[in-house]
Amino acid sequence: MASRSAPELPQFKGRPGWEFTDISGLDLAGYAPAGLDEKAAAVAPLFDLSTPAELPAGVIVTPIASAPSDLLGRHLGSVVAADDVFTLLSDSAEHRHGWFVYVPRGVVVEEPIALSTVQPRSGTILHQRTLIVLEEGAQAEVWEQYLSGEEELDGVFNVITELVVGDGARLRYVCGQALSERSWIFGAQRAQVGRDGSLDWVALGFGSANGRVRMETRLGGPGADARVTGAYAPHGRQHIDFDTTQEHAAPSTTSDLAFRGVLQGRASAVWKGNIIVDPGAQKTDAFQESRNLLLSKRAHADAIPGLEIQANDVRCTHAAAVAQVDPEQLFYLRSHGLRADQAKRLVIEGFLSALVERFEQGPVRDRLAAVLEHRLETVLAG
Repeated sequence: MASRSAPELPQFKGRPGWEFTDISGLDLAGYAPAGLDEKAAAVAPLFDLSTPAELPAGVIVTPIASAPSDLLGRHLGSVVAADDVFTLLSDSAEHRHGWFVYVPRGVVVEEPIALSTVQPRSGTILHQRTLIVLEEGAQAEVWEQYLSGEEELDGVFNVITELVVGDGARLRYVCGQALSERSWIFGAQRAQVGRDGSLDWVALGFGSANGRVRMETRLGGPGADARVTGAYAPHGRQHIDFDTTQEHAAPSTTSDLAFRGVLQGRASAVWKGNIIVDPGAQKTDAFQESRNLLLSKRAHADAIPGLEIQANDVRCTHAAAVAQVDPEQLFYLRSHGLRADQAKRLVIEGFLSALVERFEQGPVRDRLAAVLEHRLETVLAG
């Protein structure tokens, strides 16, 4: 069957949401599709996990190309916006990489499920499609990472993610990208959380040269809850752009979002967040914050919170900050015998520890702390 022709990339200058990310230098025609048969080992994985050899009955973890057609037909495209340009690019692609995870009603997966996609070579565009479905009362933890097969890989990574969290289901989803710092990344990631469902979503943005990732969470049933945690640490001339939305579409729903960034060199970052409370979504409790620590005078960050409230019995708050390392903190630490580099490192670690402390003591907290520690070493060395 002949594939549909890919839509042309529109001009984004002046479009809402694209004010801070310049993609005028991107020529999609210069990138060939990454074939499904192309394999490569990752240069540097973010985390080393493997899916258990045996999963509970009915649980499916498979490449999306091999997913059962009935489940795929029911859920694929049910969460992301069909008219999003990068979704259209993915839908029109001849080769589409990605994963399908399905947990039936009431099934609990005790061990983390690990997913990994490696872009094999320079000069390619890889279309990644991930669909995770938890039926009513199901529970699972999924760790997914996007990596490059070459240290200097020049490519485009286009990721479309759909998270379907059924009524009373609980999903923890950790998604990190450590792509080559010559790559582009674009993402349209969206979650739908049902009645009394719970989503714990972690985003780690460390790689790529440029791009923009949109993360949207829709709390669609009463009692739904979402916690979104993000960390980014660009250096050199990297540019990171996250656009987040917490949509409260039902009453008595809660959301808590916290993003923190550490920037070195001439790196830049954007976080633009929006809390939307739909009409009738009374008793909403929503919070969002973005805090950025600049390690050099040329680093730059924009933190832009927003609220759209269409109900009158809600509690919605936000906070945003961009700052250099506090010289008073450095002075205090140095007065207690620490070298300048040790004092600076301790301040940065303290800044990032607020994210790690959002998680309970145990393997998840330990893994995230190790990932942030490793990235911090890279940023400070550069």
